[in-house]
Amino acid sequence: MKEALLYSTSDDNIVSCKLCAHGCSIAEGKSGACLVRMNRAGTLYSQVYGKLIASNADPIEKKPLYHVKPGSFSYSVATVGCNFRCRWCQNWEISQMPLENGTIAGRDQSPEETVRKAITAGCASIAYTYTEPTIFFEYAFDTAKAAHAKGLLNVFVTNGYMTREALEMIAPYLDAANVDLKSFRDETYRRGTGARLEPVLESMKSMKELGIWVEVTTLIVPGMNDDMDEIRDAAQFIANELGPETPWHLSRYHPSYRYLDRGATPVETMQAAARIGTDAGIRYVYLGNLAVDLDTRCHECGEDLIRRQGFRVSRNSITSEGSCPNCGTPVAGVDMGSE
Repeated sequence: MKEALLYSTSDDNIVSCKLCAHGCSIAEGKSGACLVRMNRAGTLYSQVYGKLIASNADPIEKKPLYHVKPGSFSYSVATVGCNFRCRWCQNWEISQMPLENGTIAGRDQSPEETVRKAITAGCASIAYTYTEPTIFFEYAFDTAKAAHAKGLLNVFVTNGYMTREALEMIAPYLDAANVDLKSFRDETYRRGTGARLEPVLESMKSMKELGIWVEVTTLIVPGMNDDMDEIRDAAQFIANELGPETPWHLSRYHPSYRYLDRGATPVETMQAAARIGTDAGIRYVYLGNLAVDLDTRCHECGEDLIRRQGFRVSRNSITSEGSCPNCGTPVAGVDMGSE
């Protein structure tokens, strides 16, 4: 048990959590929407601090983050729990464990030990991923500070539902985030996740303002968010509000969790969505869960800069200054140059 950050307590010991946009008001002995932050006698505690359910050295491309030190490895950690209830969740066994099983499992690992293991594994960064990192914010915050002190990058793979206050606190140590934009319709967010769209959009804009590199992922689910008008609206938001340099990862859905009544996303739908993104002016559009459109090309001259085979980078020709070797155009991202 670790006392939580970002909360206040009223005279009657009701806790107001200020970590995510749910803004939970938590009675004594109860938990918030994430089910891992509990009010005990007016003090809010994290029940998952240093209690890892998963830790692996993954290619950074698996996050997916294609514009953060390409070809490197990221030590990836997670606890159980989530503040969303996505009916199509791909990692529901651990993200929804407190809901489905009423348990909080994991093994103890301190922030310092996580940093040591990342360095030993030859990783260039630590990724807070698999489940929603906001719900284990205290652990992520302490680990991120320790990681930066050792020269490691920190990245979030997130649903983007944290508050501005939380972002401002971790921004000095958070180098990049891949934000899962699950839909561009508020009704879909409310029905399918139990959350709202607008806080996610505001978080992405705040990240850009705070200097955090942002990439966006949209899992295209048949019958849920595959309407082309909706995809066009999302593309225009990314291009106009986040900037055309913001990579957009379009991932193909495969049946999971409570959305087993529909098949995988048709390849034609994925390709049509990618064209919409490109037509909107997004410079880097990638298709996930398909073995196509994985390479990074210069948006000015079309030079093939980074070639990928699955999650492996087979060639990176970007200069050490982070530019296209053919025309000299800078390539947006974090540590993009080949070594």
